[in-house]
Amino acid sequence: MKTAAVKTIDAGDLSIAYHDHGPANGRPVILLHGFPYDTHSYDEVAASLSSKGFRCIVPYLRGYGPTRFLRDDAMRSGQQAAIGHDLKNLMEALDIPRAILGGYDWGGRAACIVAALWPEKVAGLVSCGQGYNIQNIAAAMTPARAEDEVRYWYQYLFNMPRGVEALTQDRNDICGHLWRLWSPTWAGREAAFGATAPSFENPDFVDVVIHSYRHRFGVVPGDPQYDATEARLAAQPDITAPAVVMQGRDDGVDPPSAADHDRPHFTGPYRWVVLDGVGHNPPQEAPEAFAAAVRSLA
Repeated sequence: MKTAAVKTIDAGDLSIAYHDHGPANGRPVILLHGFPYDTHSYDEVAASLSSKGFRCIVPYLRGYGPTRFLRDDAMRSGQQAAIGHDLKNLMEALDIPRAILGGYDWGGRAACIVAALWPEKVAGLVSCGQGYNIQNIAAAMTPARAEDEVRYWYQYLFNMPRGVEALTQDRNDICGHLWRLWSPTWAGREAAFGATAPSFENPDFVDVVIHSYRHRFGVVPGDPQYDATEARLAAQPDITAPAVVMQGRDDGVDPPSAADHDRPHFTGPYRWVVLDGVGHNPPQEAPEAFAAAVRSLA
């Protein structure tokens, strides 16, 4: 499958690399990958949507692929407010006043943040995994059930020097293992990982990842420029945009529960979908279902 050429644009602290699929005047859709993935998650989704007239922007997040910081002295923050502002800055740099947003994992968090804090920019939202994906950092040290805690082993590893060394020495070992744990029934997983892994060679990957998993537990400070945004996110603001929440039944890190606990945070039209035979990466594991969810918001 042919992927659109990589473009770059300066936005905030970053030179953001992105793929631009479909007609320039098409209805804009911005699709955001998670950790540890990249833009390949949306190759089939973007091809499907662009064939129906949508313009699909698929950026590499900070610390991934060709995206780079513009200044050597910029903090390599991975905190939630930073990735939310990255998305907002990208929309403004591309002169996209309003778009449908889709994402999972870190990308879903960025999409949820923009939807919650700048709702005028969001025509609709597809959020996978944790549908309401804004971190509640004040409650981060509240223990979960043991069966849930064990799924977060990598987060605890990244909070130790041992984790920094492991990610530095062999990031593909950790990331590949997470793919296997999180999407155990995905037949195309190994080939897809081979295509994505080069994006982890970004020189800022380790610093951004480590900061993300330390900041979310409140053990390191964030970038001061985002303090006001983090204060707004601490209030756990609701999302008013029409939304589809998608979860993979086989998700090894964030499996769906019997009840939809995200629903109270969505005040607009809302739909919850659980996909059988799908793990943590719904756009790549079930691209037609994801594309259909985007189209339902148009």
